[in-house]
Amino acid sequence: MTYHARLFASSALASVFLLGPALAQTRQSLPVESVVVTASPFAEPSDEYASIVNVVTRDDILAQGGANLADSLRDVPGMAATGFASGASRPVIRGMDATRVKVLENGLSSSDVSDIGPDHSVPIDPMVTQRLEVVSGAAALRYGSQAIGGVVNAINNRIPLQMPDQFGGEANASYDSVGNGGQGGVMLDGAAGHFAFHGDAFIRRDSDYDTPLGPQVNSYTHQDGFSGGTSYFFGDSRVGASVTHFDANYGIPSDTTHIIMRQTKVNTDDSFAIGEGPLQTINLQGGYSWYGHTENEPDGSIDSTFLNKELDSRVEALFGKMGPFSNTAIGIQIENRKYQALGEDSDYLFPTQTLTEAEYLFTEVPLLPGLKIQAAGRLEEVHISGTSAADVYTNRNFTPASGSIGLLWSATDDTRFGLTLTSAGRAPAQTELFARGGHDGPQTFETGDPTLKIERSNSLEGTVRTRLGPVTFEGSLWGSQFKNYIYGNLTGLTCDDDGACGPGFGDLKQLFYAQANATFWGAEGKASTPIWSWGSGTLSANLLADYVRATFDAGLGNVPRIQPFRIGGGLSWNSPSFDLSFLALGVGDQNQVGAFDGPTPGYVDVSAQAAWRPFPDRPGFEFVLAGHNLADQVERNAVALNKDLVVMPGRDIRILLRQSF
Repeated sequence: MTYHARLFASSALASVFLLGPALAQTRQSLPVESVVVTASPFAEPSDEYASIVNVVTRDDILAQGGANLADSLRDVPGMAATGFASGASRPVIRGMDATRVKVLENGLSSSDVSDIGPDHSVPIDPMVTQRLEVVSGAAALRYGSQAIGGVVNAINNRIPLQMPDQFGGEANASYDSVGNGGQGGVMLDGAAGHFAFHGDAFIRRDSDYDTPLGPQVNSYTHQDGFSGGTSYFFGDSRVGASVTHFDANYGIPSDTTHIIMRQTKVNTDDSFAIGEGPLQTINLQGGYSWYGHTENEPDGSIDSTFLNKELDSRVEALFGKMGPFSNTAIGIQIENRKYQALGEDSDYLFPTQTLTEAEYLFTEVPLLPGLKIQAAGRLEEVHISGTSAADVYTNRNFTPASGSIGLLWSATDDTRFGLTLTSAGRAPAQTELFARGGHDGPQTFETGDPTLKIERSNSLEGTVRTRLGPVTFEGSLWGSQFKNYIYGNLTGLTCDDDGACGPGFGDLKQLFYAQANATFWGAEGKASTPIWSWGSGTLSANLLADYVRATFDAGLGNVPRIQPFRIGGGLSWNSPSFDLSFLALGVGDQNQVGAFDGPTPGYVDVSAQAAWRPFPDRPGFEFVLAGHNLADQVERNAVALNKDLVVMPGRDIRILLRQSF
């Protein structure tokens, strides 16, 4: 980053923190009544946590469009995306992705192989997602060491958690110009006796998308799926289950191959009211998934098949007041994952099994009026087996321990400060230990290290939230010191499919998994203030910004593929019948890159949307017109491994019709 860019970034972030109460983004502001189910076992308002919890509502998900969860999170401070393909883009939190960000559906693992390669999809579609929650800090320890960077939880009602008052649901259909594609979805909820029912289905068909440089070849994505679930309610208790199926066929734009994937999973979610002494509730969750995808040539021939069977289960006991503790949860979690590959890429990673057994604790302690402590601890036993690049079958056992303590001070009814200290350990993942060959999707020849140690992150984060009447501001300043940070080290050499490496030997970039100490730090903020009211409508000014810096210690250079700084602002108009907003988001140059990782230029992404509810007697009908990259700028994703070959989508106009009932 140049001196002027640094100065611009510093000034921008200072404006967010010092002038935040004067500017912001209304749609991203968290209302006081937002109840978060991800951040702790206790469903509490989002302001009741020391760390900031970002919530993306159903309205925002539909307006953002996109074929993946990462698209829905694009305007959340601190977020980025791997951006490898329209059908495969995984969320990145504060420069951390893959095995450091846990992607969940209703609190259970997404149970896919998106952490093994950036060309692999997350089988959760935004069309049937009701809310997204992004969490870091103490609460993330509830979900394991693979959540060391944070958690993205997609929440829907596939297992009803409450008895609906009446039959209802939503139907929507949309068209986007950039991929000449159509999408549609339906969600239904109803009840009969003591049973509640849910059903949903979606379909998506997008062609190769347009860019300012022409069509991005092989960037199409086709997806469809359905789900059905039910819960039986008795007293204050319930038992429930759901079955979900997901299909996708999408191209890899930096290659000629395409992926055909499918997943079927069965989930259960039970809650038993106890009410005996301090023990209030026992919750049980479980999920089992069958996942498979094939990587195919244009003629339909199959190069490789990836298979994943995964069990995720949790038992959690919730306690009420016990001495100084106001709320406490004690949980046990077991995850068992069996992975294998067949065909050409079977040499990339031989069959592996990962078994994780964990115990965790989450508790809250009020100290003084307006002051409380939130603490969490987790101890894991991780057993990973696989075959190393030396053709040696290896068993590794790890015992990562993690702890976090947060302090939340409600200075007034409208202003809260948080401070969170976390020490989290992460066991090396299967790819980092046992990768042993070429992977055509990301075009890498990877070699794992079976001797890797536990990675540890010691983090400190300070937050501020203020609501002065209608004015809102949220901001955080954070830093993480990593010991034995695991990363993919590009050597600058290339390899052929047989592993012969050297200058110009093949098309696969040589990558070794290695460890080094590293330092991450950053800041992020968003704010909102109304500037004019007329009739029943309000015009607000908006601002958001974020910055991440990550370097290896001892002068070893930059951590690769870190997102650049962003700063943006705009206006929004909100009224009962009509909403209108625009956001101009400036993305900086990324010149602070890792070894053999190219820089990316900055750009300004302009987006806008209008929502019209024309029938007062039918408030559930809505017409939405949304646009992204309206300036049709050439955008390259600094986080993507294939950024030199792939340009992000150009100007997109999206039309959506929505009917809720």
